[in-house]
Amino acid sequence: MGNSIMHGMTLDRDRSALVLVDYQSRLMPAIDRAESVMSHGMFLADLARALGVPVIGTEQNPQGLGPNDDRIRSRCDRTLAKTTFDACGDGLAEAIVSDGRNVSQVVVAGCEAHVCLMQTALGLLSAGFGVAVVPAACGSRRAEDKALAMQRLAQGGASLVSPEMVAFEWLHSSDHPSFKRVLELVKALPL
Repeated sequence: MGNSIMHGMTLDRDRSALVLVDYQSRLMPAIDRAESVMSHGMFLADLARALGVPVIGTEQNPQGLGPNDDRIRSRCDRTLAKTTFDACGDGLAEAIVSDGRNVSQVVVAGCEAHVCLMQTALGLLSAGFGVAVVPAACGSRRAEDKALAMQRLAQGGASLVSPEMVAFEWLHSSDHPSFKRVLELVKALPL
């Protein structure tokens, strides 16, 4: 599989999972454009839930940094506590497939973009998943760190996608029963 899974392929909701990395309450106030990052993370979670895509959150050292913001935590099917910056070191890859679904694509967003988010996305690529990162839902304390992380992720084989790209690729067709609900979510997205 390797890093080429996403090249030339659209996202398939039946083979996807969403991973939301470290939207932790004590970290978010320091994140550049935190409210926009949070809004886009919530959008992705609501989208995934509307379309039956599993949502896994991660929390870096929750004893020290506290839990994820409730707006994210409440939207996750499960939350994985971790001490490694790459959540795969704490069992994320296994957690993604633990429900028996044939997941081969992971949409990833979170904080800090140049540390835990980047290392987790690279870890998922190394584990053989196709990885799509949503920059609008990712944040770092410094904008230049986020920019470097996105550049490195793209060079490393991740696809960079917008929230709407995820929405309409997961929908696949306007015939989908959740089309109107997803359209409402898209229209409410911050510009």
